[in-house]
Amino acid sequence: MSNQALIQTFINIVGQDHVLTDNKKTEYYRSGFRSGKGKALAVLFPGSLVEQWRLLQAAVEANCIVIMQAAKTGLTEGSAPSGDDYDREVVVINIMRINSLHLIENGKQIISLPGVSLHQLEKKLKSVNRAPHSVIGSSSIGATVVGGIANNSGGALVKRGPAYTELALFGQVTKEGKLELVNHLGIEGLGETPEEILTNVEQGNFDPSKIIHSDAMASDKEYEARVRDVDAETPSRFNADSRRLFEASGCAGKLAVFAVRVDTNPVAEKEQLFYIGCSDPAKMTMLRRDMLSGFKHLPEMGEYMHRDIFNLAETYGKDVFLSIHHLGTDKLPKFFALKAKVESILKRIPFVSKDLPDITLYWLTKLFPQHLPKRMLEFRDKYEHHLILKMSDGGIDEAKEYLENVWSKQDGCEYFVCDADEGKKALLHRFAAAGAAIRYETIHSNEVEDILALDIALRRNDIDWVEQLPEEITKDLVMGLYYGHFMCHVFHQDYIFRKGADTKKIKQKMLELLTQKGAKYPAEHNVGHLYEAEKQLQEFYHSLDPTNTFNPGIGKMSKYKRNCSCCGG
Repeated sequence: MSNQALIQTFINIVGQDHVLTDNKKTEYYRSGFRSGKGKALAVLFPGSLVEQWRLLQAAVEANCIVIMQAAKTGLTEGSAPSGDDYDREVVVINIMRINSLHLIENGKQIISLPGVSLHQLEKKLKSVNRAPHSVIGSSSIGATVVGGIANNSGGALVKRGPAYTELALFGQVTKEGKLELVNHLGIEGLGETPEEILTNVEQGNFDPSKIIHSDAMASDKEYEARVRDVDAETPSRFNADSRRLFEASGCAGKLAVFAVRVDTNPVAEKEQLFYIGCSDPAKMTMLRRDMLSGFKHLPEMGEYMHRDIFNLAETYGKDVFLSIHHLGTDKLPKFFALKAKVESILKRIPFVSKDLPDITLYWLTKLFPQHLPKRMLEFRDKYEHHLILKMSDGGIDEAKEYLENVWSKQDGCEYFVCDADEGKKALLHRFAAAGAAIRYETIHSNEVEDILALDIALRRNDIDWVEQLPEEITKDLVMGLYYGHFMCHVFHQDYIFRKGADTKKIKQKMLELLTQKGAKYPAEHNVGHLYEAEKQLQEFYHSLDPTNTFNPGIGKMSKYKRNCSCCGG
């Protein structure tokens, strides 16, 4: 079939308005959130699960590469094409129009279609006083439930671990090159044919009595015990952990996921944030080990910021902070999507920087007064290490007693109980930190070579969590920025290097150092096209996608077709 005939087939399935082929119109969807870009024959936007299935059938029959795409919030280039060295035509299927959501078991579980965002789920669950599994930074910019499952994303919630389920409905290409629908959703009576099953799932046409309750997990129920084991030699969670690679969970787009069934969580009756400061890493380690191993109630969150990222985010994350504070999270996904599309248009205008929106926002925020609470700023001046601790219900008094009678009795250790405004702003500041280094690079592009962003999981028993870099790296380093999920020992580390530094060589050296100390990477952003997949992860991808039809090249693996009849490979 010719490319033009294939495009016409796509148009017949979803309509002219939902098939993009012009390079200018597809550029946004062919580009990663932070970096990366590749070629594609077409970008397709199905409006139903049946349309998604029919597009897949046409693409597989035409021997196309298929890249499944949701909100495009991934940070490692895994949700868009990468380069132009594929051996087949590439088709991107963006599923954000398919966003139906069904509550089951009175909201204790949900059936999520592929375009449902975490923010949408959170709003829906409020009606039944439940909460979603995940609260991650990209929730505010549209990250999806299925995207989190596919990349076993972590996030800020200490008790819940990586996004995980063993109950899913997905399309898979067999080693013979045949597209099959696999129904492991755990619901009987959905129909006989793929289109019957997909229609009934999308419309919620299933009998509650047909929902099967088995040993299959719809969340990581073992994580609390795992994170409490502070003497273990391994990290608490990381993307290549074979314990949490199962079909859709961790598939990274090597399957076409239509729906997942996941657990929800009860909402706490009371919550309280504490702001903790200290300059001694050993005492921070003591606090972490005491709380995880000795507390009856685990923290809800334990978000860490080093003083340097606190300072950088104060200036270079201010626009993000103010946007969320004044606009709220409801409007933010559309705002970020619009901003990205404007940047895509600006790329095509001569002598105009695509970063004009970022630069404008940066300078505009200088007109606004100081946005951070006084007590946070005082702690910034006094302490190098900062921890935002959220406790709930019975854990509130437990934390108060520990912080007053143990923590504050240590030299150089202090805390305060946040009021509502301080608590909200502390978490907003931590969220804004995630993009601060990128904004710094944009504003200082003439001085900075590149941002090296690492996403690492340290061993649970690692007491040397403050990094000491050799001189061969620090000589080109403008600043290293450290923040993350302290209780889980998962850190985001952004390094800003001087103009002219060989960042590829530096990255390789840094990854070698991390490997030597037993760290795992990436921890929660997945390999995408930026990290080499570990052996067990490569084997998992091969088992899911034996012909290399879906998202080839991730994990720095081959982009070429496997098991093809021409070579028997």
